[in-house]
Amino acid sequence: MVKKDTRKNTRSFGSWAFLIGFVLALLFGIIGVTDVIAWLLVVLGLVVGFLNITEKEIQPFLFGGTVLVIVSALGAESMAIIPVVGNVLNAILLLFIPATVIVALKSTFQLAKD
Repeated sequence: MVKKDTRKNTRSFGSWAFLIGFVLALLFGIIGVTDVIAWLLVVLGLVVGFLNITEKEIQPFLFGGTVLVIVSALGAESMAIIPVVGNVLNAILLLFIPATVIVALKSTFQLAKD
């Protein structure tokens, strides 16, 4: 009997969650984010944080995620004059903040474990 690599399947699911979340963030940032879409982006961000980032990818993800969160937050305020851009940046925040928090917590627990 052939065993399936569940870790690979989980990672593939996390990769799809990231891709779908990013596309939804762009699309609904342009159209407008509703409460349901906001929750969907947050849940997809949690899925990405839990399933998509390996131990080897923690540091680069935290660096990139942190920069993206900071720039999106500041950019959303600065780009308030162009509402579509501000909305897209806010939607990206809804995806990346939960993912970055989960990965940061995983990293902290890993440090505490060692």
